[in-house]
Amino acid sequence: MHSDWRPGAGIEALRLRARLNHCIRAFFAARGVLEVETPLMSAAGNTEPNIRSFALDYSGPNAGASRRRYLRTSPEFPLKRLLSAGVGDCYELGRVFRDGECGGRHNPEFTMLEWYRLGIDHYRLMDEVAELLLSAFALVGRTLEVRRSSYRALFREHTGIDPALASEAELRVALAGHDIDADGLERDDWLDLLLTHRIEPVLPRDELLLLYDFPASQCALARVAGAGAEAHACRFEVYVGGVELANGYHELSDAGEQRARFERDNQRRRARGDAELPIDEHLLAALQHGLPDCAGVALGVDRLMMLLTGSERIDQVIAFAGPRA
Repeated sequence: MHSDWRPGAGIEALRLRARLNHCIRAFFAARGVLEVETPLMSAAGNTEPNIRSFALDYSGPNAGASRRRYLRTSPEFPLKRLLSAGVGDCYELGRVFRDGECGGRHNPEFTMLEWYRLGIDHYRLMDEVAELLLSAFALVGRTLEVRRSSYRALFREHTGIDPALASEAELRVALAGHDIDADGLERDDWLDLLLTHRIEPVLPRDELLLLYDFPASQCALARVAGAGAEAHACRFEVYVGGVELANGYHELSDAGEQRARFERDNQRRRARGDAELPIDEHLLAALQHGLPDCAGVALGVDRLMMLLTGSERIDQVIAFAGPRA
């Protein structure tokens, strides 16, 4: 008899999740943001080199198209297609999948909240994220101190390093003593490691940090502003108690630039010995048609649940995580 048939999450945690879902939906209903549903499977994968997609093969009629499908790592691409079609402000609360992600804060299947607001930039959207999170923490009687900082200022404060000017060698020295395997690491990897090893661990428990304007080299699907040392990606991340909860962009709308970024992603995949993934031509066609000026953000609901319940592991807030699934 299997001993792990019971849920990993306690009944009170499951009830709190239901209350949190209601809180999220009420928050957006009050603001006129439409809830939508998009496919879990796609013919295109996520080209981001540091994210691995689950792949499966469809056995039904395919009209000559590839039978390979990928489980979504985010609903971002179909949501942007809806935006280009004129749906307006929208959000989705649903499951996403990432291969190889399993541990204290990771599960290969998890819940993501993603939403888009027309006519605003990433600065205004991160204020709305803070409003939602303050509402969520109020469910358990907690208040948070909201702090805003640029990426560059936070690095200077905690490491004495200017991330816009420091050499890769200087970044390596700043991580001496952390026993890091440097094989294959690039400059942005070292910046990420500085954030996770030197900065996140010392962030205050009851602080909601809005971290904005990342290095231009970390633009992903965000716009880039400024030039030279002042160049930055128009994106933000949100942390509570040193735990990353959300990642948002002032969204790139240029189809040609987006294609070039996808192609650069696949070049990096090849260089690492990883398989290239099909580019989402539906998304590029939608961008070519016209994506309205907007900002979007993705928020990890399970990590939020961990913070609300004081849980150490993600499998304590998911009914059937990992081997229990």
